[in-house]
Amino acid sequence: MPKLIVSIDGVVIKEVALTKERTSLGRRPYNDIVIDNLAVSGEHAVLQLTSPESAWIEDLNSTNGTYVNGRAVQKQQLLHGDTIEVGKYKIRFAVQQSDNYDKTVIVRPGAVLAPAEAAASGFSPLQAADRVAPASTQQASIKVLSGAAAGREVALIKVVTTIGKPGVAVAAITKRPHGFVFAHVEGTPLPSVNGVAVGAEPMLLKNGDRLELAGTQMEFVTR
Repeated sequence: MPKLIVSIDGVVIKEVALTKERTSLGRRPYNDIVIDNLAVSGEHAVLQLTSPESAWIEDLNSTNGTYVNGRAVQKQQLLHGDTIEVGKYKIRFAVQQSDNYDKTVIVRPGAVLAPAEAAASGFSPLQAADRVAPASTQQASIKVLSGAAAGREVALIKVVTTIGKPGVAVAAITKRPHGFVFAHVEGTPLPSVNGVAVGAEPMLLKNGDRLELAGTQMEFVTR
């Protein structure tokens, strides 16, 4: 049975088995696959399951588009290993490889599959390691220092927390095994950490860092 493996910045946040003929993807809560991120349209794309090993994806005139293996598509057939890109999210289309039965591979925390085991499971060694990497246990929040929301503090309890206004400027704070990272999602000017612009690579945050996004200043706080 095909499934989708959703990740951002290398961190797997969910896996969804494709059990229906038609599966919708978007930010709105009524979608079959909900990605709560401002870079994702309310009704972003739809997947049509055509066989136990393939499906088609169709973009629903989304704001930021749908990409398959780095190429913008309107409608595209998916095969095992294809990567869908929606905003900053990467969604891998995977088909379990089996001989009339499903193989179950158990990976202990911190372990990496050997090449033969990885091939049997349908995942690369790096992806297997990503799937078992624990999120940071560090507790953190962001405190708004300027603007209408000054004084407000938001706890970072999700794996990915997005901040900003869609269509203007959006950034994401992601909880990783080694801590929290700050990444640019969309818009200009680029967000910054302690006055340094965040480029293509996410920046690791430390207690007391000053963040700025679209003129709003915030402080990253750990406990």
